[in-house]
Amino acid sequence: MNDASNRRERSAQTGFATSHLDRRADLRDKPDAVAALRHRSDTRLTVLAGETPVLKRLEGEALSIWFSHGETEWLGAGLEEAFLGLDPDGAPRFARLIDKALAEPLRERPELLLTDLRSVALKRLVPAHELGPLGEGKALLDWHARHRFCAQCGGPSELGSVGWKRKCTACGAQHFPRTDPVVIMLATRGDKCLLARQARFAPGMYSCIAGFIEPGETFEDAVRRETWEEAGLRTGTVRYIASQPWPFPGSLMIGCLVEALNDDIVLDGMELEAGRWFSRAEALQMLEGNHPEGFTSPQHLAIANTILRAWAVEGEEVTNGE
Repeated sequence: MNDASNRRERSAQTGFATSHLDRRADLRDKPDAVAALRHRSDTRLTVLAGETPVLKRLEGEALSIWFSHGETEWLGAGLEEAFLGLDPDGAPRFARLIDKALAEPLRERPELLLTDLRSVALKRLVPAHELGPLGEGKALLDWHARHRFCAQCGGPSELGSVGWKRKCTACGAQHFPRTDPVVIMLATRGDKCLLARQARFAPGMYSCIAGFIEPGETFEDAVRRETWEEAGLRTGTVRYIASQPWPFPGSLMIGCLVEALNDDIVLDGMELEAGRWFSRAEALQMLEGNHPEGFTSPQHLAIANTILRAWAVEGEEVTNGE
C-alpha cells in the first residue's frame, strides 16, 4: 500500500470520518429536485434534539440514526432541515433539528435512545458508515443554530441551499457553514514522544497537543508555533498523518508528526497541567491499556490515538518532510 493510501486508511479509522453518502452538491440550489427527493418513500432522516442525537432501536441490540417520514412526525416538529446526500442505492438522506426541550420526553420512549454524540462514537452504538452522516448533520445543524443573525448587518438570516448556506433577509449577504482547522501533533525526538494533559482529561490520560490554525498560517507553521507555545520545543520537519472531521462543534483535525529539536519541555501552564517524554515502549503500553503507572492514551474515537499508533505501532517517523 502506498503512502497516500495509508493516509486515507488512517483517516477512515477515526470517529465521524466514514460516510457512504454522495453529497450531491449540484442539487443544493435546485429546490424542485430536492423537494422531489424529500418526499420519496425511501427518504430517511437523522434527527437531533438540540445537540442530542435521537437513535432508533432495531431488532436485538442494534441502533440506527435513520428514521422514515412517518417516524419523524411523532418525534416533533422540525426547526431546520438539511440535505446530506444520497446513499449508495440512491436513497435521499436528510438531517433534521427539533427543539432541544423534546429530548427529555423522548428519552422515556422505549423504542428510542438519546445520548450525547461523543458516547455514540465511543461506544460504537451505530455502524461506522452511519456515524459520519450523524456527525455531518450535527455540525451543520449546530452551525445554523448559532448563526440566526447576519454577521454583516445584524439582520435575521434564513436557511438556503437546502441547509448549506444562510441568507440575510435585510442586506442579502450570504453566509456558508464554516469548518475550523485544528492541528494536532505528536512531537518526537528519537525513540521518545511528547504527550501532555489538560486538567479536564480523565485521570492518567495523556494526549497529543493541539491548536487552531490562525489566519495567514500554513498547517506546518501552526504545528511549529503551537508546539513552541505549549511545550517550549523548537521543531523542524512536519509530516502529515491523517485528518478527522470533529463535530464539537465543527472542526477539522489535521494530524501530524513533528521533529523536536530540543529536549527541555517548558509547559504553558494556562492550557496544560502536565507533559513529559514517553518512550515508544510506554506509548505501546498506553495504547494497550497496561502501562505500569496507569497512564492511558485517547480512545479509538480520537485522531490522537491514530497519530500515536502510527508512530508507536506502525513505526512511522518524521521523514520525507515538506
